[in-house]
Amino acid sequence: MAERELHCDTCESPQLFEVPPCLDGHGPTCPELACTRCGTALFLAPTPTPTPLRHPLPTPRRAA
Repeated sequence: MAERELHCDTCESPQLFEVPPCLDGHGPTCPELACTRCGTALFLAPTPTPTPLRHPLPTPRRAA
């Protein structure tokens, strides 16, 4: 299981978090983590990337 150190709010200190067995098939990239000391669960949602706005091209002006 993959482990990483994160701050645990329950333990109030940095702790090792591990990926529990994932029933969704994510494997080691599962967004769910559990504190190895107290069992508090974290869900790491991916950071949304901004999508550039698409503005229509301006209509060319014609001479009057």
